Amino acid sequence: MPSFVTHLESALDGTALPADRPQTLHQGRPLWVRYDLQAVGNVLSKELLSRRPATMWRYRELLPPRNPADVVTLEEQITPLVPCQRLAARFGLRQLLVKDESRLPTGSFKARGMAMAVTMARQFGIHRLAVPTAGNAGGAMAAYAARAGLEAFVFMPRDTPVVNQLECRLTGAKTFLIDGLINDCGRVVAEGKDVLGWFDLSTLKEPYRLEGKKTMGLELAEQLGWRLPDVILYPTGGGTGLVGMWKAFDELAELGWLIDERRPRMVAVQSAGCDPIVRAYDSGSRFAEPMASARTIASGIRVPVAVGDFMILDAVRQSRGTAVSVDESRITEWMRLGAAATGLSICPEAAACIGALEKLTADGWIAPDEQVVLFNTGAAQKYPEAMAGEELPLLDTRGEVDWERIENAAIRG
Repeated sequence: MPSFVTHLESALDGTALPADRPQTLHQGRPLWVRYDLQAVGNVLSKELLSRRPATMWRYRELLPPRNPADVVTLEEQITPLVPCQRLAARFGLRQLLVKDESRLPTGSFKARGMAMAVTMARQFGIHRLAVPTAGNAGGAMAAYAARAGLEAFVFMPRDTPVVNQLECRLTGAKTFLIDGLINDCGRVVAEGKDVLGWFDLSTLKEPYRLEGKKTMGLELAEQLGWRLPDVILYPTGGGTGLVGMWKAFDELAELGWLIDERRPRMVAVQSAGCDPIVRAYDSGSRFAEPMASARTIASGIRVPVAVGDFMILDAVRQSRGTAVSVDESRITEWMRLGAAATGLSICPEAAACIGALEKLTADGWIAPDEQVVLFNTGAAQKYPEAMAGEELPLLDTRGEVDWERIENAAIRG
């Protein structure tokens, strides 16, 4: 499998680094993977692409692995782009599409990044991996490390959703809870590199998780006939998904595959309980200040400091997009609204995007005739704490069934 990777490049100052060895950061900031896109265009066409299996690996010329034997996969299928007319009507929109990442292995979009990162770790002969996680990234890393036969260490805040804790242990990862936030977990991973010799798979602290997440943008463009939507709403913690899609759109434009030059307005969505990117956007800063006491039930966006903060903010501003903070107390309400209106397994991070949609349509930032894509980044079933609500009514069926009670409950629902 030929690789078209030419080099790695500092996202901060453009310094070129070799891609034939493991790399982490340059001056404490992330790296881009760069390709010979002219050479890619000489061998890959839209027509050829359309005949390939519907997995994320169909874009292999735009991905970094060299050896097919190194690819670590759980068969990552292209995720559906689901029209959601009832939810669209709720906000006065003609077209709202949900890209449902909950269908991926391990139940979240994190499968894309970890499939790629673990693949590249195996390509470079790395045998021991570690990651700090707010939840789903740890579960994905544990699963792909198990698939590859690599040793995995996972560190997560003690209040991480219990399903995430259990799935890491189930797949054999050495899993530890930390009395703190994800950045505290990150400190343990960073300090342990020299002591225990693991490779750090933290968000954007290696360049390949971003390349896996990039496939969301490649898929989206292909699913929409190579014409991009007007607006993309994306829940933003570490930011690899948003940044990866923006990179994908740049690469597709250079290949000449996009129908027109118009790009989506990218919306970075956070909770008011943890919104460092929104604060930086509002203040006009390129870098975000860490949040000391981050809290949100949407654990995937509870990232008080992101090493790729400037990459997120650059993408938002270049796209003429925005960054939106939503009311933490309403996330479970939006979660129920989204699931009831679409039938999809809406996670709390996607629910925050529904809150942003409510806000942006109300103030006219999103127009009724615009095409909007909202990302559901995980399955609701992975967040039992967020799904909890009133106790379900218990019916006594030893006597006559209370049909009036049943009917009234249905009406209230």
